[in-house]
Amino acid sequence: MSQPLNLMTPEVRANPYPLYAELRRRPVCQVEPGGMWAVSRYDDVVTVLKDPRRFSSEGLGRSFRPPWLERNPTADSLVMKDPPEHTRLRSLVTRAFNGATLSRLEPSIRAIAEELADSAVRRQEVDFIAEFALPLPARVLNLFFGLEPAMALRLKHWADDLVSIPASQPSPQRQEEIRHSLQEMERCFNALIEQRRARPGDELVSELLRGELTHEEVLSFLFGLVPAGVETTVYLLANTMVVLSEHPRELERVRENPALIPRLIEEVLRFEPPGQSSLRLTTEDVELSGVRIPRGSIVVALVGAAMRDESRFPQADQFLLERESQSSLAFGHGPHYCLGAMLARLEARLGLEALFSRIGGFSLQRKELDWSQSIIARGPRALPLHLEPMR
Repeated sequence: MSQPLNLMTPEVRANPYPLYAELRRRPVCQVEPGGMWAVSRYDDVVTVLKDPRRFSSEGLGRSFRPPWLERNPTADSLVMKDPPEHTRLRSLVTRAFNGATLSRLEPSIRAIAEELADSAVRRQEVDFIAEFALPLPARVLNLFFGLEPAMALRLKHWADDLVSIPASQPSPQRQEEIRHSLQEMERCFNALIEQRRARPGDELVSELLRGELTHEEVLSFLFGLVPAGVETTVYLLANTMVVLSEHPRELERVRENPALIPRLIEEVLRFEPPGQSSLRLTTEDVELSGVRIPRGSIVVALVGAAMRDESRFPQADQFLLERESQSSLAFGHGPHYCLGAMLARLEARLGLEALFSRIGGFSLQRKELDWSQSIIARGPRALPLHLEPMR
């Protein structure tokens, strides 16, 4: 009998797509780590994501609370809840992410993007992650939280530690580092909540406190927002630059016609999505693609594999800027569709507009990249670029 395929080997984290193609040939099967059931075809992934009755988000919550971690408010955040509790909580926080809020923030986001683009192009030799892709969403998240801009690096550090928890087997030293991050986060957010109770403002935390949320519910929501608000846009921007380094003609097209940037973003979300998977727990025996998954099993819905499903996307392994828009799973599906999807797209669009209006081109300084070691999020941990200023 063949050994189970492993989603977490260094080779797979560096390039998961050959394994995804193999998995789509046996679309529901057990994989390592932990004997999870991998679901890899588009229609099956949609089935898992839209059916919280049979595929509970408690599976994702459990993955954030391993035996070596006594407390992690992320495990009780909105994305780990099922209806009706999820429905109640989502209704209380949705207003903070609506179109009116984003329209109010757009000038501030554009100003941040232009400031960062000016600085990066002036330097020319940059780590795109550290000097552009990270500070942009981190500073925007600081606007939501009402934190100082200097907190941006802490937010990314916390986000990295949080998304590394599922499917990992950290050393004792690494476990202690993650516990320390969680303690830091809790101290910071507890203090922030108390400050906003005493002096309400117009930012996110004050808005949440005006709702019918308990202290623990607000705390858990803020914990969950850190990786969602930072990692997604960081990796969307970084993955866009990696893809364009391999498709220079497409870079010229979007530089010549910035109206193509939204289409560029959608194809990157399909071709190299920042969110690669989501975890669920089966509440009963379930059959998918003719395979029986027992009750109480952890299911990993492989969004990255589904978005290259040849039965859904013609020429799925090719990056095609002219591809017609189709139902993307990059921000989830069903009741857990990402609250911040509009914000991430806005940040990416404004960031790329600012950057592409200032450069004549760019080159990747190192072909071998160090990719994130997470089953959930995918992107390079550093991205050395040479930016050629506009002549």
